[in-house]
Amino acid sequence: MKRNIIRIDQEKCTGCGLCVSGCPEGALQLIDGKARLVGDLLCDGLGACIGQCPEGALTVEVREAEPYDEIQALGNIIPQGPNVLAAHLKHLKDHRQEEYLRQAVTYLRENRIPFDPPADNAVAAPGGGCPGSRSMTFSSPQADGVGGPSRPSRLTHWPIQLHLISPAAPQYRDADLLIAADCVAFSHGDFHRDFLEGRALVIACPKLDARQEAYAEKLTALIEQARSVRIAIMQVPCCGGLLNQVLEAAARAGRKPPMRCIVVGLEGEILRDTSVQAGARI
Repeated sequence: MKRNIIRIDQEKCTGCGLCVSGCPEGALQLIDGKARLVGDLLCDGLGACIGQCPEGALTVEVREAEPYDEIQALGNIIPQGPNVLAAHLKHLKDHRQEEYLRQAVTYLRENRIPFDPPADNAVAAPGGGCPGSRSMTFSSPQADGVGGPSRPSRLTHWPIQLHLISPAAPQYRDADLLIAADCVAFSHGDFHRDFLEGRALVIACPKLDARQEAYAEKLTALIEQARSVRIAIMQVPCCGGLLNQVLEAAARAGRKPPMRCIVVGLEGEILRDTSVQAGARI
């Protein structure tokens, strides 16, 4: 998959080792007098090591890399002591890596390893805090049943807003992905049955969402691991922006799953359902 990962300019590197001490995950080592990235699995791509380099030899690039493994990284972090562990957890929190933080906290609790949760962190205490920030999967009813809702939800995970989700969450691995503009579910009366069933959902508003530059990386990572992609938008012009963002992300992705775009009218009718190609623009 393509993701953020550290790049080391070997010509600028002097082998001072400051970046190595700034990477508690253990992704960097000094080898033959130079800093080297020794494991994609251990590099979270968040750049904690960059500020440690006096020569400006470290940058973050987007390239093909193995997915980061939080549990394997913890194997290097925990022996370094509680202060390093606390700094690592705070680092995840500050970069809004909710899924990695959830994995870390679950592992620490299951193995009875003492730790101090990052302050004001909603995901550090499973079962508490704001559920909008905590990744979870659950079973949704698959058919109408006695005592259940007359039209059961087809949603199987949370959160769903593109700013809040983590592409590393298990529900997005090899998934049939649905990327929907916010208004589609309110306009099309059978959104759950016609669009959502059997799909992993993310929603976004191309007109009102702030910090949409963050969407490019997440959409690319989602498409990289998707089995198929369905984009659902409204007929209004601003929704074309979401489709273009998805197509641009698909062009950057190494994997090219089949993609379709559904356009919904203002009265909820399906106006078009057509295949689309990575890199195209409307």
